[in-house]
Amino acid sequence: MNIDMIEAAALRLAGQARRTPMLSSPFLDRIAGRRVLVKAECLQHTGSFKFRGGWSAVSALPEDQRKQGVIAYSSGNHAQGVALAAQRHGVPAVIIMPADAPRMKIDNTRTLGAEVVLYDRETEDRDAIGTALAAERGLTLIKPYDEPQVIAGQGTTGLEIAEQAAEEGVTEADVLVCCGGGGFSSGIALACEARAPGLRVRTVEPEGFDDVARSLRSGGIERNNRASGSLCDAIVTPQPGKLTFPILKRLCGAGLVVSDAEAQRAMVHAFARLKLVAEPGGAVALAAALFRADEIEGDAVIVTISGGNVDAGLYAETLTTYGDEV
Repeated sequence: MNIDMIEAAALRLAGQARRTPMLSSPFLDRIAGRRVLVKAECLQHTGSFKFRGGWSAVSALPEDQRKQGVIAYSSGNHAQGVALAAQRHGVPAVIIMPADAPRMKIDNTRTLGAEVVLYDRETEDRDAIGTALAAERGLTLIKPYDEPQVIAGQGTTGLEIAEQAAEEGVTEADVLVCCGGGGFSSGIALACEARAPGLRVRTVEPEGFDDVARSLRSGGIERNNRASGSLCDAIVTPQPGKLTFPILKRLCGAGLVVSDAEAQRAMVHAFARLKLVAEPGGAVALAAALFRADEIEGDAVIVTISGGNVDAGLYAETLTTYGDEV
């Protein structure tokens, strides 16, 4: 993985992905005790940054191979990103999704033309299911994070962060990134290393599923004890990727961890102050900036809101429960 792959992905994504805005609010600055710049990837196609990696991977396939179709596994955001990329290329897509994924994500993936195969993430192995279906149907497996072209696509967010931070006069800051398997974090870290070396990526995860933070502390890949049980379903993964972890270990600062409740509180602040809809997993970086400020360095912090695909019921409950904070 290198900056050349990320820049090549950016060329393929030109005219396809949105250049999402970097937003700010004096209300958020006051809570955080420093300047907060928010990279709003919840405004990307399909409601998350995952479209970048999906398009990068599908568009990089040789045409003959791409025509056979693609397969992916995901709790929803990678699913939708790959499904839309496949639809735009006119090729079939099969998506393996956990049965407990938010209903909206499952329905959206089907609406985008993909065949959805559901599995039980507590008792079944999605990797084994994906490998078997890929072999049976001649499909190309596009992994959600441990795939070079996916990492390259996610890294295009980092190119934009580098440019937009410079436009805001910010050349040194922690960049807080919502993290599951590490594709988003490692891609952004590689881009910042090349284009804005004063920006340091730090991963953010939900409590109980902090495999990346623990891995960064120990220096080796650590695995979560559970496969489900957090509202932040979009970033619940078993362990860091074999490709992503060496990048994270080399380039990232200490990982941050927040509670589900803090993620929900951040969702309310994103709605009230930025007019953004964030899903729980997409709000953890903002939560860290607002509620774990003593673990962050510098006069400014950059955060990603990585996704906005939240079920209406959970969103309404979150606004009702925590709405008095704003």
